[in-house]
Order: sequence, then structure tokens, then C-alpha cells
Amino acid sequence: MSEIQRITIEGKGYILLSEEDYQDLVDANEARAVKERIDAGEETWPAEVVNAIIAGENAIRVFRKYRGLTIEELAAKAGLSQPFVSQIETGKKEGSIAALKAIAHALGVDLDDIA
Repeated sequence: MSEIQRITIEGKGYILLSEEDYQDLVDANEARAVKERIDAGEETWPAEVVNAIIAGENAIRVFRKYRGLTIEELAAKAGLSQPFVSQIETGKKEGSIAALKAIAHALGVDLDDIA
């Protein structure tokens, strides 16, 4: 960290630091917030899961496999038919919001994670 300068403008104290040092402070603060959420029990995903979704794989399929579920087990947990869940996974059907919510709940993820 470079030298920090203290200045006063109109009686109010300010700290002058480099943009790099400022960004380091912002990054540290964001990392601390993430660590607090993880410590509070927020689930994190392994790189393989995140990378697969980023690469365009179907998020439902990725999370289903990560959870160790067959398509039949996921369908049963979600209260949906296996063919319907399969069609959603393959992109042949979009699935209603209600169906996607049921699937997200069965997978233990937020709707945003699969939509």
C-alpha cells in the first residue's frame, strides 16, 4: 500500500490514496461480505458446476447431477412427470414458472439459479 495522505477541505478531513489502493480496499470489503455469507451457511458451488453453466450447459441438468439425482428422482421430488422434466432439460419445453419453482425447490437452489 502506498503512502496515504490526509487533507482537510473546509474543515472536513479526507484521505487521499491511489486508485489501486482504493480498489484493494473495495475488494477486501466485498471478500469480507462474501465470507460472512458463507460463514452464515450460504451454499457455494464448485468451479465445475459454475463453469458448466457458464459454458451453456442446462443449469437444471448441472444441478441435478451435482445433487446426485436421476431425472426420475428429480421429477418425483418436484411432483412432475419424468418426460416433462426431460423436455425442460433438453430445451424442448420451457416449463412454467410453477414447474421451474418446483424443480428449483427439489434441487435446493433458487429459481434464479436455474432460470
